[in-house]
Amino acid sequence: MTWEFELLAGPDGNRADGPAWDGEGLLFTTVSVPSNTIHNKILRYDPGTGEVSDYRRWTNRVVGLTFSADGTLYGCQSGARRILRYNGDGSASVMAYKVDGKYHNQPKDLAIDSKGRIWFADPVWGPPVVGGLRDYELAPYSIDYRAVLRIESPNKDAPLTRMTNDTTTPLDVALSKDEDVLYVAESSEEPEGKRELRAYPINKDGSLGEYRTLHSFGADYRGIHRGISGICLDTEGNIIACAGWEQSGPGPMIYVFSATGQVLETHPVPVEPTNCAFGGPDLTDLYVTTTEGHLYRVGNTGRQGHLLYPKVG
Repeated sequence: MTWEFELLAGPDGNRADGPAWDGEGLLFTTVSVPSNTIHNKILRYDPGTGEVSDYRRWTNRVVGLTFSADGTLYGCQSGARRILRYNGDGSASVMAYKVDGKYHNQPKDLAIDSKGRIWFADPVWGPPVVGGLRDYELAPYSIDYRAVLRIESPNKDAPLTRMTNDTTTPLDVALSKDEDVLYVAESSEEPEGKRELRAYPINKDGSLGEYRTLHSFGADYRGIHRGISGICLDTEGNIIACAGWEQSGPGPMIYVFSATGQVLETHPVPVEPTNCAFGGPDLTDLYVTTTEGHLYRVGNTGRQGHLLYPKVG
């Protein structure tokens, strides 16, 4: 099946990211530099009217978005190096942001399990943030703490746990339907770095086992092939992944991987994709954001999105 990418919004020159279906419409983020500009927003696309409106402004580079079981929205505020919980009264609560007493890095994307635990990818990525926060407190100019982290409950005073010790550039995370596997996009842009889709078994005590590499991206004479920046799952347990760029490799692409890493489908994208999420009345539409600020929709993908929590919306 050939996918047709319908342009819904953009481009506006700012990075779009973080798509999350709220039950009736799609939330997504736009990020620009410096981080205190009005272009840092959470936007909402209404499929009924085709309109895009401001959902929340002055977000300080919120990137990834997701909903918890009770419909509460959470976001990765990379500009301030923290996870935010957006409360029903319009306020926002800051979640745990220190590991071993020191600040974590720049959260990129997140997933919330049925216990309310918040798993998030915490790399060093993008342009420098405001306030000199690129003097990383955990390990200055070191890759040692660029990890997947977990906040142990939705309580804002919950502890923060480091989950991986073998990542350098984790850009996204997703949980399997049974919550027994954590998928991680490890996507370095350094020539010596790794660009892999990884599957970590989640042990009964909540720790992670040794990962399996489901797919690895290579390089050619033009340079490295861009790894995965965003992932979501369908109801069959397949991983839909955004990867690739024009400068090397096969180009901007949506890959569909099986749970064992088999490449089931590839779909060229007009512009370098950043992230994706299923939506629509029956969750068969795929929404895709890009580095240039586009929001695309693929209708009738032939797949149905897996949302952990259908209570949303």
